[in-house]
Amino acid sequence: MGIKNKVRKMIKLMNSKEKIAIPTLCGVEELLVGRTALITGGSSGIGFSIAKKFLSAGCKVIIAGTNGDKLKKCSDTLNNSRLKTIIIDLNCINTLNDKIKSASELFDSNGIDILVNCAGYNPKKTFFEINEADYDKTMDVNVKGTFFMCQAIANYMIQNKIQGHILNLSSSSALRPAWSPYEMSKWTIKGFTVGLADSLLPYGIVVNAIAPGPTATPMLGVAEDGDLDLQSSPIGRFATPDEIATLALILVSDLGSLVIGDTLYASGGSGVISLHR
Repeated sequence: MGIKNKVRKMIKLMNSKEKIAIPTLCGVEELLVGRTALITGGSSGIGFSIAKKFLSAGCKVIIAGTNGDKLKKCSDTLNNSRLKTIIIDLNCINTLNDKIKSASELFDSNGIDILVNCAGYNPKKTFFEINEADYDKTMDVNVKGTFFMCQAIANYMIQNKIQGHILNLSSSSALRPAWSPYEMSKWTIKGFTVGLADSLLPYGIVVNAIAPGPTATPMLGVAEDGDLDLQSSPIGRFATPDEIATLALILVSDLGSLVIGDTLYASGGSGVISLHR
């Protein structure tokens, strides 16, 4: 059987209606013991899955968001003594330093040594439909908020002599022509991650980004435990938030200590390759 036929057969199997077996990382119960992570946008989707994954690895986790009801629901759902929540509005730049200080005091021991920037916004409109408010909100959350959150946590880590990790949530959209504010913002995050890694490595702070492709989240209206079929993806399905969370876990642990300033694409080939079939 030729290579092209093998690829077609593989894609056909992946696109079948049979239940897909999603691999998972085992034996991680102590991978992040003694660490504390602050996760923005952690009340749903990929951020929430990252919070769960970090908790399973022994980490103390602080979920940050703007909706108090959602944060309470997260706390009730996860029901873990190593979980705290805090309201942080990334649009209120002048409050971020104080918010990080408050977050660092939620647990008795050690400070925050992991920041995961998961907060994001996508207006989901065509080029001709996007207005100034859409543009500003996307850039304010995805770029400006991420920039100043990183600045605040970096100042905090340096002042407290903490060597830690910053992980930005990018997107495979950063590989595509950027006609929308969302895609433009993810191109920016890719460059910012490299620059921030260069600036903070002398202080022992490791910066990377993870760039998912289409993922089964509320943002896309797809349930993680539902139909993951996606014909437009080379792999034939959506990623699951848990898969992205596993990669995040690796990047902020000692397993990822040699990965610095990189963006790890977890896209199932979306935006990276094109299979002509």
